[in-house]
Amino acid sequence: MRNGIALDNFYVHSTIQTTCRRFDLIVAWDVRLAALGRRPKEEGIIVPRVLVVDDDPMVCVAIEVCLTRKGFEVTVADGGEAGMRALESDDFDVMLIDVFMPHMRGFESIRMFHERRPGVPVIAMSGYAFANAERAPDFLRMTIELGAACCLRKPFTSDALLTSVNQCLTKPETSAQQSK
Repeated sequence: MRNGIALDNFYVHSTIQTTCRRFDLIVAWDVRLAALGRRPKEEGIIVPRVLVVDDDPMVCVAIEVCLTRKGFEVTVADGGEAGMRALESDDFDVMLIDVFMPHMRGFESIRMFHERRPGVPVIAMSGYAFANAERAPDFLRMTIELGAACCLRKPFTSDALLTSVNQCLTKPETSAQQSK
């Protein structure tokens, strides 16, 4: 217990360095399963649409909870192939793509998503690609050359996530950046 709050009611996510109530994660997961493919029906409201592609379901849920709380509409794909299918059936304003996923080799995922929708900014995410500080500029340059607008190194904070997404949405030509 800390500050009168039972900590067993909270989930601390290691990839996105944030704490959220376990109830919020459970509700987000249940809502996502119940409403697959449905969009908000409110007319006149423009909601930024984000595609999250990662093979780790807990990373996806944590990003989804964080962005949904800030008013984004989030579509989650559990891997590269599912992400490609989502990209074919819907339009998005920004994409968060894990660099290393099964069935897609290394930086291939960044290149493929950028080629399919060159006008949609790609945020590259990885816990491996940017881990070595001495080699980080090379990896950053590679993801940028393949089409990424910016990069997030896992684990990242919810503030870094929101900053990267908002920068991609507000700048027509996003400069290459690496966020921590």
